[in-house]
Amino acid sequence: MLILTCPNCGITAEETEFHAGGEAHLTRFGPGASDDEFEQYLFMRDNPKGVHFERWRHVYGCGKWFHAARDTMTLEIFGTYTAQTSTVPQDIIDKITDRRPDWQPPETA
Repeated sequence: MLILTCPNCGITAEETEFHAGGEAHLTRFGPGASDDEFEQYLFMRDNPKGVHFERWRHVYGCGKWFHAARDTMTLEIFGTYTAQTSTVPQDIIDKITDRRPDWQPPETA
């Protein structure tokens, strides 16, 4: 069971209070985008073994979206941050590299 903290309202709860919304930090394409760009956005997702950045919604709380950094193998949560944050906060990157010295931040982090 995952234990997440909503960065918007500060509530810490089990994952059943939240809803996973897929990969975080995706580049969205609007009108005028090529078919290849739209296909990349719509269908191509990372599914790493290890550190992953995800979107979550606090369904049974404030209802707001946020991002979480977690390890898909161990289910360890490295931290959460608001969805309005376009890059991963440095304190979360530091926490990940402390626990996973070989990990490299993705280009979008």
